[in-house]
Amino acid sequence: MSAPAALAFKDLASGYGSAEVLRGLSGEVAPGQVLAVIGRNGVGKSSLLKVLGGHLPAWRGGIALLGKPVERLRPAERHALGLAYCQQERPVFDSLSVRDNLALGMKAASPADMKPFFERFPVLERRLAQQAGTLSGGEKKILAFSRCLAEAQPVVLLDEPSEGVQWENILHMAALIDAQRARGVAFVLVEQNIEFATRLADHYLVIDQGRCVRHGPAASMDREELLRHLHV
Repeated sequence: MSAPAALAFKDLASGYGSAEVLRGLSGEVAPGQVLAVIGRNGVGKSSLLKVLGGHLPAWRGGIALLGKPVERLRPAERHALGLAYCQQERPVFDSLSVRDNLALGMKAASPADMKPFFERFPVLERRLAQQAGTLSGGEKKILAFSRCLAEAQPVVLLDEPSEGVQWENILHMAALIDAQRARGVAFVLVEQNIEFATRLADHYLVIDQGRCVRHGPAASMDREELLRHLHV
């Protein structure tokens, strides 16, 4: 990559208990770019984002956020330095309203901050007073995605944001990501939806059994090759 990395990781190893899940992963993403992390279920993609976000400790290796080493920092400390993380599981606070869920991520709680998201996802505006736990699975993913991007952080981790979301709204997600990366936001995107991933990716990191098996610019990998890594 020609631009300095917004987020970089090198030789990362981690796991659960005594089981090593990540085995020497390295990668980086520059401002305004999307690094798409691709691979079959269970190969370590979500674990990588948990390590980058500070929710799973790095056993070995380093992580640099905007040039600062963060592998020993807690999630809140990484967030304070500019990292937003939208996790795959339990993405919203069910007991809070949609409005309160959105406010948690906003640096300045103003309706104007949410205008781009309400224009793309009018269901959020209609249901501001509704308890988030009563939303459908796809609506929860939209809420979590919007809350994460509303944080206006320079680096964003997205774990399967399109899961359970209708294609029309997936396209709206892509448009919002494009708008933010045009302002220099860097994204690490874990995604099984190959159509969504190929619309956004500048670079790919392909993982199998916790190891990198392929990486490089999006132009160097075609759709068929990516599908082989997803389904074989």
